[in-house]
Amino acid sequence: MSDRNISGKTKICALIGDPVEHTMSPAMHNAAYRKLGLDYIYIPFRVDPEQLAPAVDGLRALKVSGFNVTIPHKVSIIPMLDGLDPLAEKIGAVNTVVNNDGELRGYNTDADGFLRALLERGVEPGGKNVVVLGAGGASRAITYILAEKVASLTILNRMLEMDWAEAIAELIKDDFGKVVRVLELRDDYLAEVLERADILVNATSVGMSPAGDESPVPAGLLKDSLIVFDIVYNPIITRLLREAKAAGARTIGGIDMLAWQGALAFEKWTGQSAPQDLMRKEAIKMLERHED
Repeated sequence: MSDRNISGKTKICALIGDPVEHTMSPAMHNAAYRKLGLDYIYIPFRVDPEQLAPAVDGLRALKVSGFNVTIPHKVSIIPMLDGLDPLAEKIGAVNTVVNNDGELRGYNTDADGFLRALLERGVEPGGKNVVVLGAGGASRAITYILAEKVASLTILNRMLEMDWAEAIAELIKDDFGKVVRVLELRDDYLAEVLERADILVNATSVGMSPAGDESPVPAGLLKDSLIVFDIVYNPIITRLLREAKAAGARTIGGIDMLAWQGALAFEKWTGQSAPQDLMRKEAIKMLERHED
């Protein structure tokens, strides 16, 4: 939507986070609005953590249709909302907010976005042995959505954040009666769990630009029977994905999850079916421009 199309009737959606300069969301959502002829516009706002509460009040007062929430606000925003979707409440993290006449309700589309991306690539997680790296908000969403389906689930995380991993494991045990193994993210433990793993998910930020030459997994531990999903989307092809492909593994990039979580948020705000493939293409185009 060009500036000359904006009027007093235009509905606003937004992103709040810190930083937001790297975001692909405006390109994805505004392209989708144009495609469907919707009178909406999507705007990113950088919000410092200490300004989160007044920012949320401001978005409510401005009657925005909804907004996305990214790092570092996905957990801290919860007390400022009027209600949570049951999945978001369980996961304990919100990435999408819908404004219903001043009532702000939080959702988590990361979980379903990850699962949709997996299924779209022909990967059925049922009965698989899954290893997840990291224990932050994204890991919490991914492990919870997988827990009921997979044969086994192992979380590896940095020693300093082991409490987070243990909390996820306890949640899954309470809700699904499934024991989740929690280990420190070390090469010897990685070697052990990857021997029988079917799916490896990198839910850490290791390998994200500008540190694109890093990988959380030594290349020698990767194998051709593995499915590797790296949720990092910048760069499009991370070192982990590159080395996994060289080892013969199937790979899925973070851009797929990004596009799906965005599409699910789009549908909550507009009530329209999202052009997910277009949103994915727009995100890739923007990333490719940044890489040039």
